[in-house]
Amino acid sequence: MIKATNIEKSFGNLKVLKGVDLYIEKGEIVSIVGASGAGKTTLLQILGTLDTPSNKKKSNLEINGIDVTTLSDKSMARFRNREVGFIFQFHQLLPEFSAIENVCIPAFIKKTAAQEAETRALELLDFLGLKDRQHHRPNELSGGEQQRVAVARALINNPSIVLADEPSGNLDSESADNLHKLFFQLRDEFGQTFVIVTHNEELADMADRKLIMIDGQIVDGNL
Repeated sequence: MIKATNIEKSFGNLKVLKGVDLYIEKGEIVSIVGASGAGKTTLLQILGTLDTPSNKKKSNLEINGIDVTTLSDKSMARFRNREVGFIFQFHQLLPEFSAIENVCIPAFIKKTAAQEAETRALELLDFLGLKDRQHHRPNELSGGEQQRVAVARALINNPSIVLADEPSGNLDSESADNLHKLFFQLRDEFGQTFVIVTHNEELADMADRKLIMIDGQIVDGNL
């Protein structure tokens, strides 16, 4: 599913990633933990094709058998839209749009027909217990509800991989616990692969594998 080899990333003289190797099987839930500044989010952004390695010619990143480092910017954007779903700590919902409209945005970018996109969005919101909240805007939803809308948005295009960056970091303990359980339910229901960056040890320990990052390298976990 994901094979990353010798991933390095520098910002000026600061070397954030120092030759990361990583292999993730289809359908796995993998957590990545480590202190702030260890390189977790930078690695996640590269896995999600939001950023590229500094040593592009000496590294490799394959997702579903495709070496994404060889794609043009346009092809990369298309690949990202179709194959990768993102869940962020602060939801990143557009405040002027309703829940169902927010969920539909990636599908519209993919040029999915409006009726098909809305039908799929409603199915996901129903699955996540938000069918009755579909027309509410983000400021009319609780933090947990907003995060579930963000999860639905991440799943709308049936991506092969879902990347989550501190997904429960802004939630109360009950909402966080519900979200953690939801990831496993989604994996079992839809077969997605999850890579989750988190400081939440409970969530990290629930994963199929827990990888520990220190100073730009993975130092523990079965690669």
